Amino acid sequence: MRLSEVTVHTLSSPIEPSQERRFHGGVRRLHKRDFVLVRVETADGEVGYAPGAATSSAMREYFDGTAHDDFAELVEGRVRDALAGVDIEAPEDVAETVRDLGLPTKLESEAIGVIDVAYYDILGKRLGAPVYALLADREVDPDPLELYASAGMYMEPEGYAEQARVLRDRGFGAYKYRPGLGVEADERTLRLVREAVGDDMDVMVDAHTWWKLGDRSYGFEQVVELLDASGAHDPYWIEEPVEPADYDAYERLAERTGLPLAGGESEESVEGLLRLAETGVSYLQGDTRHHAGFTGCWRAVEACADREDVTFVPHNFGTQLGLVTNAHLVAASPESPMLEYPVFGEDRGGMYPFPLAEDVLRDELTVENGTFEVPDGPGLGVEVNENVVEEYPYIEGAWTEFVYDD
Repeated sequence: MRLSEVTVHTLSSPIEPSQERRFHGGVRRLHKRDFVLVRVETADGEVGYAPGAATSSAMREYFDGTAHDDFAELVEGRVRDALAGVDIEAPEDVAETVRDLGLPTKLESEAIGVIDVAYYDILGKRLGAPVYALLADREVDPDPLELYASAGMYMEPEGYAEQARVLRDRGFGAYKYRPGLGVEADERTLRLVREAVGDDMDVMVDAHTWWKLGDRSYGFEQVVELLDASGAHDPYWIEEPVEPADYDAYERLAERTGLPLAGGESEESVEGLLRLAETGVSYLQGDTRHHAGFTGCWRAVEACADREDVTFVPHNFGTQLGLVTNAHLVAASPESPMLEYPVFGEDRGGMYPFPLAEDVLRDELTVENGTFEVPDGPGLGVEVNENVVEEYPYIEGAWTEFVYDD
């Protein structure tokens, strides 16, 4: 296989009017959602697609130098040019060629990822096989995947509880929300959510705000105390309670709490993801968009497969193309139990409107009673709607802003 063209489309789905969400120490403004669509074509005219990582431009931005425009220019230029003269016989050829460019770690991992995913999409179409069959070392006939509803973003504690009830009634067996209202309000939120859904739902706490609040960030002992109080409400996991790549903090926290910890989406590389797996986390959350595509994430899947103390569960937060991509990874994995399903919309169950999330595909995906049927067609098994390139032009500026109180 030889690549002839790589095109990166940066798209925006506006939120009109902009929304404001109160958190501990400020207000979050939501203006739009961005999405990166990558199209790869071979010299023989075969086409594959991949979702790219969308930089948040949020809070006190954790990563530097990762703007969309920079990524698009990089992939359409240096990455495409380097791959143009390479006969790609295996996905490792993609990774080796991109690594030779000497890119910053995070950009390198994301650049490898989009080409890797598109490569598998093309290869599956060529062979008439779904991606999950290409990844697995055994015959796979996947049952519908269990989805956990990922929503809940900065609202009053009662709002989270109501949203959890709505999503439970839609058939979801698990609910993940994002706290950040202050230590006491965060503990109250989990208590109200558990009271609202009883034992009918698993509840995940995505705590990435706790370390991003500047002077109001929770200290380590505050996190320990909050987890001690949370134990009575039986959370399924606590996600990113301390800063990514602070492996010492993860290790110390794992020693201080009996609650399952999760993390990984913010790791810059597969190597960082594998290092996190040694800190005491119970759930490792790689993402094909962030961690060198299927090939990179499969290293993490295999690293967890023979262990009883850590399970690979993909992070997935974006469009339905991203959902499909990570679903193939889960379907091929010998043990991943579930997949993250971001819930968008303006009703009580959704976080905010993001119609591009569905419009990027021509297919109507089968999501019923909290489960998802993985497409079994060749490659990713879905048809990308390229009309979104014209329908959702990129809007300059950050998709979200955090305005801090004085």
